[in-house]
Order: sequence, then structure tokens, then C-alpha cells
Amino acid sequence: MAITTEASRLGVSPFYETAPVELRPNWSAEDAQIAINAVYRQVLGNDYIMNSERLTAAESLLCNGSITVRDFVRLVAKSELYKEKFLYNSFQTRTIELNIKHLLGRAPYTEAEVIEHLDRYQNEGYGADIDSYIDSDEYVQNFGDNIVPYYRGFETQTNQTMAGFPRMFQLYRGYATSDRSALGSKSSRLAGDLAANKVSAVVAPSGSLGAWNYKESVKGITPNLAFQNPNRDGRVYRVEVATMNLPRYPKARRINKAIFVPFDQLLDTMQQVRKMGGKVASVTLA
Repeated sequence: MAITTEASRLGVSPFYETAPVELRPNWSAEDAQIAINAVYRQVLGNDYIMNSERLTAAESLLCNGSITVRDFVRLVAKSELYKEKFLYNSFQTRTIELNIKHLLGRAPYTEAEVIEHLDRYQNEGYGADIDSYIDSDEYVQNFGDNIVPYYRGFETQTNQTMAGFPRMFQLYRGYATSDRSALGSKSSRLAGDLAANKVSAVVAPSGSLGAWNYKESVKGITPNLAFQNPNRDGRVYRVEVATMNLPRYPKARRINKAIFVPFDQLLDTMQQVRKMGGKVASVTLA
């Protein structure tokens, strides 16, 4: 049962209408696949995942019973796939916000909680910080070994303030969107609220209130540091594009052009070229 009569307008009805996914005893291969897909959807923030990106080795371990759902969640959260989406080049506080959302199903309660995870990451490493979520009493009590984590933050939590409820809506921007596609996806949503120990009003993710109702953090509050991929730097790449077919040109017309983009935009640029009917002739360091 929904905690609010506005569940439909706020876009959280699917979470109330769907039971948590659990891999029960005597599960079938189909049950395992349902659990695997649910883990990807939850841990990757509803982001699209290509077949080539799937963690096939980890999936096989779950399907043959060698690991639990909890173990599979850990492998996904520690994977390079997760890091590419939510760690590298994201603001530090944004990464912690999403780790808490994806793995514990809620928003951060206090600034101290975020700082604790930041300190652990800096002193013990990324893997140790991920373990701290999955090995926590909170995780075990709510999900155990066989339940896929889900968004608990839309309900009040035992022995916690009500602040977690409105803050969850700052992290959640609609069932049909993902944590990478929303406006300002790399920036912290809660740095200002947590620093001031306050909460913002709950707003609908889209619709009559004016498209995507995301309010950026006050300038100077959100840290400008990001977790960097050690393989990246500030280099710019030259993408040579051939046979671009734009709507305003005849199909037979050949267009050649060069586009200069930084590394973090390289993949998106190449995908956009293909969507427009073009072909990437070469990619070289500018």
C-alpha cells in the first residue's frame, strides 16, 4: 500500500505495486534470470545495459548456485561497468549518494554519513567502501542473502528521521529515467541540504510542475572534486566522420567532417554519429 495518495503523480507507484525480487529455495533458471535483471536495474540506477556489458561470469556463478544474490550485487557494484557509470569523473558526494541509493535503497540521512564513506574510500579504497554497505547490519536485516535491494526510501524508516523521505525524491527523478540520464547527472543533489541539515520540498519528477524539477546545489557547496579514472586525462580526440546522412540533404550526398571532443564525450559522440546515419572513419589524438 502506498504511503502517500500522490504516489502516482510522484512516479513511485511501480515500487508499491511490485513485490521485492527474492531468489527463494528451489529456484529455477528463469527465477535466477529475473533476479539478475533486477540487480542490474537497481544497482545500475535503471541505466541501459548492452549485452556486451553484462557480467556473464558473475551471472553464471549465480545461476549455478555458487554465489548468492548478495554476492552478485557486490560484484556488480565493484565492476568496471559500475565505476564507468557512477565513479569516474562524478562528484565525490554524488557517487556516495548513488551508492547509498543503489545498495541500501534510500537517501543519505546526514552529512556525517557521506563523510564517513568518503574517508573510507580515501583511506581503504573503493572496494572496502562498497563492502561497508553490503556487509552492514542495515543491508543484512533488509535484504539478507537472497533479496535484490529495492528503494526503501519512499517509506519511513524505523529509528530514522523523516528527512530521508523527501531527500529520496531529490535522487529519484521518475521510473522511466536513469541515474545517468537525468539533468546534472554528475552533480550532487543533496550536498546543500545535508550541509545545512535541512530538507527540500518534494516535487514531481515531471509533468505539470515544469518538466524536470531538479534544483542545482548552491554554488560553492558542492565539492568540485571527482573520482578520476587513472587512465584518463585532459586529452582531446579528433573524430573523422564520413557519409553523414542528415534530413536536409539527399541520401546520396557524402559529408566529411572532423569533430574534436574530450575523452569523456568520445563514446557519446560516436553513438550520436551512428544514430544520424554516419560512419566514424578514424579516431586520433588531436
